[in-house]
Amino acid sequence: MPEGSIHDASALLHGARRGRGATTNPAIRFDRHSTVAFDDGWDSWEEEQADLPPLATTLIKDSSRTALARNNSPDLGFDRSINPYRGCEHGCVYCFARPTHAYLGFSPGLDFETKLLFKPQIAELLEAQLRKPGYQPATIALGSNTDPYQPVERTLKLTRAVLEVLDRFNHPVAVVTKSANVVRDIDILGRMAERGLARVCLSVTTLDRGLARILEPRAATPERRLDAVEKLAAAGIPVAVLAAPMIPAVNDMELERILERGASHGATRAGYVLLRLPLEIGEIFEAWLHTHMPERAAKVMALVRQTRGGQTYDSRFGQRQTGSGPYAEMLARRFSVAVKRLGLDPTMQGHTGVTGLRTDLFSVPHRPGEATQLALF
Repeated sequence: MPEGSIHDASALLHGARRGRGATTNPAIRFDRHSTVAFDDGWDSWEEEQADLPPLATTLIKDSSRTALARNNSPDLGFDRSINPYRGCEHGCVYCFARPTHAYLGFSPGLDFETKLLFKPQIAELLEAQLRKPGYQPATIALGSNTDPYQPVERTLKLTRAVLEVLDRFNHPVAVVTKSANVVRDIDILGRMAERGLARVCLSVTTLDRGLARILEPRAATPERRLDAVEKLAAAGIPVAVLAAPMIPAVNDMELERILERGASHGATRAGYVLLRLPLEIGEIFEAWLHTHMPERAAKVMALVRQTRGGQTYDSRFGQRQTGSGPYAEMLARRFSVAVKRLGLDPTMQGHTGVTGLRTDLFSVPHRPGEATQLALF
């Protein structure tokens, strides 16, 4: 293996891995050297792929010393976010967060969904930031990059710890997830929603369970996500459905049905995002297409390029979420007509929809024992 490469060559073989989304593990763009898998001419390629063992998930402690991430993007609608995890076991092949794994020394491909970083002290770090003199509250987006309710959350419970801090500080939060596990925290989210401090958005990519299994292999099934929408709404928590991403010739025909099902289960807000393929995701997604939909791959990529000015991606603000051109305009019109017919609030475009939550209730609570000590004076 060339010096500077940290990848197992077997992980670079093209092909579906059981329970994983990406079919490749591209080299890290910052590395000087990379490893490339190739057929050695002994006709053993397919046999080797069939014999590859399941890829285990590795948890790595994240040493970050801050909880809040800041941004100034006009496309997002929020300026701060929290992500308890980096990397995501859901394995969504289209995930726009994949390229961020390269900054950690891992591939945006299979590494992104098997090598997960977690922040064990995130609740304490968040509390310290909220206690800083001069802190001005604004809605925090929880899950803006990777899913806060991915499978590992069931045991680590870092997202719940974050919500407990926000609840004590009366701090507004907007949660974005595609996991039904969010209903576990209905007790906290319900209390916060009563005070106008919480919203939840469930991302529903497809209603086709078979398609979901290969697009996002370890995420909740579409039925379970819609059930979560219903339970959240019944608990008085404002909930939105996000049809995302819309992938040309793959799931775009489901846009109206996703919105209809979301509305029938209690969602009052809606949004959509057109497929985004920045950096390595273009290569990862196209390899996935050739593995799972080879007869459709050329058509899908041609439509993607039509929405991005002939390229696979357009990073300009105002274009990243919705694209441009006839296809993108048609999708936007379909969305507009559907939300109007269904009575849904269409203001949640992409990951926005954080406006309208209260910030005037924010207060810094006493530390344990602090109130008693102050009373002595």
